[in-house]
Amino acid sequence: MSVRRALIFAMVACIAVGPVCARGQTVTPADSTPSAPKRIRLGPISIPRRDSSWWVPLASAALPGTGQALLGQNRFVAYLAVDVWAFLGYLDQHSQQQRSTARYQALASNVARSLFPGDRPTGTWAYYEIMEHYIESGVFNLTPGGTFTPEVDITTYNGAAWLLARQTYWTNPNVQPDPSSSEYRLAFAFYTARAIQPQYRFSWRNAQLEQDVYVQEIGVRNQAARDARTQLGIMLANHLLSMVDAYVTLRVHGELGAPGAPKSISATIPWAPFGRPSTGR
Repeated sequence: MSVRRALIFAMVACIAVGPVCARGQTVTPADSTPSAPKRIRLGPISIPRRDSSWWVPLASAALPGTGQALLGQNRFVAYLAVDVWAFLGYLDQHSQQQRSTARYQALASNVARSLFPGDRPTGTWAYYEIMEHYIESGVFNLTPGGTFTPEVDITTYNGAAWLLARQTYWTNPNVQPDPSSSEYRLAFAFYTARAIQPQYRFSWRNAQLEQDVYVQEIGVRNQAARDARTQLGIMLANHLLSMVDAYVTLRVHGELGAPGAPKSISATIPWAPFGRPSTGR
């Protein structure tokens, strides 16, 4: 955590200092002949300055610090460092989330679902959340091969779902209406849509320790997911801040001003991919 705070402090400090004299920065006086086009030279490439302004902020939006580097400002290091740190943090938390997901799914399959025959397909996230709060799923149909009868044990998830369905649609949840009535049909549809099907049946009975470990893994997974989203938010904010910083710098120095206005800063490539960079008219 101290490293993260140091990186953020470095970024804020660099931005607060403002433009500084760094390698690649060139300050040019106002042109005595405003009609003469100013150009940026990148080795053998020469670009009219009036056409080069728009891509500097966009470069920062794509990769934080790029616009600052093009403008010869050494604070590009802070933007780049924060982006790398946030990206690596996201990868770390995403990996942690995947590891915890694999662990709690394995516990569910090898312990809570192992008592019941048949295939054990991977469930949805909502299914694994249910397993966190209920010791048993309960059966889906109490009378297989006969008239469908929902689970009635309210200590199980299916039993609780059937109770909620009765409370929601029946006048009296303890008095069954006619099976052909709309009340019964609505409650039945509510139950069948939410109850756990036979292939997902589970039970943590006599496995309280394993369920406790399962709950812990769910918690680790949830925290990792939150931290991963936080890292993505930091990356997005860093991209936007670097873009706005480059845009404001250009505005302050007249780069995006009216045609013919004096220019005082130009974009250069400090690492000189085409040879020694230079800026001229």
